[in-house]
Order: sequence, then C-alpha cells, then structure tokens
Amino acid sequence: MNIKPLADRVLVEPKEAEEKTAGGLYIPDTAKEKPLEGVVIAAGPGTKDVTMEVKVGDKVLYCKYAGTEINFDGNDYLIMKQGDILAIL
Repeated sequence: MNIKPLADRVLVEPKEAEEKTAGGLYIPDTAKEKPLEGVVIAAGPGTKDVTMEVKVGDKVLYCKYAGTEINFDGNDYLIMKQGDILAIL
C-alpha cells in the first residue's frame, strides 16, 4: 500500500453493502445503505495531542458521513480522522 495517512488520519476499507435482505429479497443499488463498518488499512502516527488507538487490521464502526472517499488501484477507501471512528469491533 502506497498510501500513508498523516497525523491522526486513518485509511479504512469499507465493508461491502448488503446485496440481499435477511428474507432473501435483492436490494437495488439505489436503495442500498452506505456501510458504517470497515477495516483499517493504514493509520497515521498521531499528534502530540492525539494518541492513535486504532491499528492496521482493526474492524471499526464509523460515523455515517465520515471521511473522504478515494479510489486507489481500483479499490474504494475512506480517509478519516480517528475522531470519526465510533468503536473498534
């Protein structure tokens, strides 16, 4: 991975959106909800005021509108501040 987040930023690979409901119905692309879970791919070193609590490989839950979406090597990622992460799963 050639992306290295700076300061207290984290690179997250979002979980894929659900294709089917629990009852077996297929969800069209327009009705899919944006995933709120992902896996940390890279994390910055932190700052003197912010100690990094997440590390590479952590499954995390983040805010609905958190981060900036980027596409790198054909994969979708989010870059967000550690403060936008709600929990480590």
